[in-house]
Amino acid sequence: METNPIETWWSRVSTPAKEWLRENLRSTVLPDHVVKAIRDAGGPSVQQQGGSDLLGTGDWQFIETQSEFVD
Repeated sequence: METNPIETWWSRVSTPAKEWLRENLRSTVLPDHVVKAIRDAGGPSVQQQGGSDLLGTGDWQFIETQSEFVD
């Protein structure tokens, strides 16, 4: 299943979810509110294997290095 790149939906993710992702980089399990925020923003919507496959390596790199800290 192909999804939109993170650059296309990140700006629509809720601030609390962004903060959680930044504070828990590369987490293998994402809480339901974060999964919902990503899905609602247009990102991947299927959490497989407890969240380890929801965000890819490139997504985590974007969150760590390119995402805006001022939302």
